[in-house]
Amino acid sequence: MQLNSICKYIVLLWIVLVSHCCLSQTTSLKGKVTDNGEPLPLASVLLKGTEMGAATDMDGLFELKNIPPGNHVLLISSLGFLPYQTKIILGPGESKTINISLEASAESLDETVVTGTLKPVSRLESPVPVEVYSPTFLKKNPTASVFDALQNVNGVRPQINCNVCNTGDIHINGLEGPYTLVLIDGMPIVSGLGTVYGLTGIPNSLIEQIEIVKGPASSLYGSEAVGGLINIITKNALSAPEFFADGFATGWGEYNLDVGSKISIGQKTDLLLGVNYFNYENPVDNNGDNFTDLTLQDRISIFQKWDVERKNSRLLSLAGRFFYEDRWGGEMQWTPEFRGGDEIYGESIYTRRWEVLGKYQLPLEEKLLLSVSYNDHSQNSVYGDTEYLADQRIGFAQLTWDKTLGHHDLLFGSAVRYNYYDDNTPATGEADQIWIPSVFAQDEYSFAPKHSFLGGLRYDHDQRHGNILTPRAAYKWKISDHDIFRVNAGTGFRVVNLFTEEHAALTGAREVVIAEELKPERSVNVNLNYLKKIYSDNGTFIGIDASAFYTRFSNVILPDYETDPNQIIYDNLDGKSVSQGVSANLDIAFPSSLKIMVGATWQDVSNTENGVTQQQILTESITATWNLSYTFHSLKLTADYTGNLYGPMRLPLLGELDPRREYSPTWSIQNIQFTYKGLHNFEVYGGVKNLLDWTPNRGNPFIIARANDPFDKEVTFDSNGNAVSTSNNPYALTFDPAYVYGPNQGIRGFFGVRYTVF
Repeated sequence: MQLNSICKYIVLLWIVLVSHCCLSQTTSLKGKVTDNGEPLPLASVLLKGTEMGAATDMDGLFELKNIPPGNHVLLISSLGFLPYQTKIILGPGESKTINISLEASAESLDETVVTGTLKPVSRLESPVPVEVYSPTFLKKNPTASVFDALQNVNGVRPQINCNVCNTGDIHINGLEGPYTLVLIDGMPIVSGLGTVYGLTGIPNSLIEQIEIVKGPASSLYGSEAVGGLINIITKNALSAPEFFADGFATGWGEYNLDVGSKISIGQKTDLLLGVNYFNYENPVDNNGDNFTDLTLQDRISIFQKWDVERKNSRLLSLAGRFFYEDRWGGEMQWTPEFRGGDEIYGESIYTRRWEVLGKYQLPLEEKLLLSVSYNDHSQNSVYGDTEYLADQRIGFAQLTWDKTLGHHDLLFGSAVRYNYYDDNTPATGEADQIWIPSVFAQDEYSFAPKHSFLGGLRYDHDQRHGNILTPRAAYKWKISDHDIFRVNAGTGFRVVNLFTEEHAALTGAREVVIAEELKPERSVNVNLNYLKKIYSDNGTFIGIDASAFYTRFSNVILPDYETDPNQIIYDNLDGKSVSQGVSANLDIAFPSSLKIMVGATWQDVSNTENGVTQQQILTESITATWNLSYTFHSLKLTADYTGNLYGPMRLPLLGELDPRREYSPTWSIQNIQFTYKGLHNFEVYGGVKNLLDWTPNRGNPFIIARANDPFDKEVTFDSNGNAVSTSNNPYALTFDPAYVYGPNQGIRGFFGVRYTVF
């Protein structure tokens, strides 16, 4: 009995000692989760393979206790952010503290969008499909302008229209640039001349997000939103960083600098000030045609935005931007002393532009918002020995009333737009001054818990074309919290602006001919969209966004390059023009910090006249974009591999003897970037652009027609004004730089530094 008692006491003592030892060997983990330096509350924290987890408090803090010693994987997730995971090694009795910064996802369920319906709404609740791209997306392939930044957006393509001056426009779903409306903070101030030169100089560091609608939006935004619209939303001074600077340089000698600061003016007013400067002055001629491959540029843009805190959170903001650019391209030996002469060819463009836009919510119980904008655009340019002087002023004012009545979400508005345009071309006999008053209304009716219908109608009065009505309809089926199906249908109209349509008339030897009085284009569009978000138990996020679109135009206005190689003939198409296709985006974010974004579009854009159907010039059949991103957390290093691919497009030839390709090949531009975030408030990044060193001169004998004779001094013409084949001009060509479908800039490295203080 005594031995048994002794044994029991020994066993009990062992159990107590082991228990004490085990308890004393448990570990704990503390940490803080932030978003750009700001605490992130309610983030989910979990040890993989266990039930041990917590949520961060309002200060972004969390603590896990009684963790067994050993190797663990910590998973952190939060709605709207990329999932994060890291390995944690905890020794016996160890208590560890870590700090974690989550990266915002470009495809958040909680994103607020305003572009589709002119009122703030969750992206999932919007009856109109809106794609949203954040500054995080723009940083994956840093560029000096918004124009270039959109090259990795599926279905959106920056199109360079001139080999010499490198100006361009933005195509959406294969439609030409004039069909795309570009807004800044919802204001239509980038149009006319601005669509060619106004997309540069917007500091990327000041962009809050970019919202893109593919398909007609004329019922809310008027005539230029036929193919779609891009809304560039700038940061709010109340939530912007205290100071930021972002500068990079490339191996070609390009230099770009963004600097900004938030300044408090009193207790209720904040000023956001930003400056963008870009310089490139290193002529390069890698394709050997004695013309600059890339236009030389020197530009500065100064932006400021005032935000005033008002009672009941009513909106009051005022913003302004000044932009000046000096750009030239041409023969390598060109200098400003040859400007406007016929000795050395050059295209020299001086652009001065200023913009003002403001928003004021009326001090009433009802939600009435007054939005105003005004811009002045002056251009002094020469194309060889042809002078082009133009002035444009656009004023815009809009009052909207947002009202909810039961299951009806109503919006009423009235707008007026003033356009002034004058230039020195024969096409403009006197200055064009147009007032376009408009009224519009829309109603989104929720007729069932998961179903809603939106109907809208806009009335415009254009003194050139009379009364114009554009109806719109949209149906939304919210299958679940993560599944949305939408159907959108509507009409659009557009009025031609000849310079915006094609300024090749100035860059070459072509004459503009207007065959008859042009009628406004009309379009009818149907768009189907399916959006799905999947969140798996292991933290993997999958987003699917698929669309099918069909647009049919009547009275489409097309430039005819082929009837006479010395003319651009504008006429309404006597037939039909159709744009149709399917598009899909796939986003996957793994807990391992690998993120994949892939998009692809197949489209058929064609014109049919007299029973003959042709693919539209400079319109690709297929397009694809991708972004692969991976973060090495132990190294604080992120790698981004971005790229795009474009399928064959029909190109503008100058005649039957032109030896250049009639169709482009399938081509791709790919980039890689590495970003190091191991320094407080700093990001250091660098990489290589155009890894494949692709340029459009591959497979072509030349790109610019008659680059050796840009003033056509050695061209022989027949009695009808057509070029004749001769020994020194065997292909019967005239000088023309409009055969362009991609950038001439080849492979180059880049390096940059960002500094941000919150």
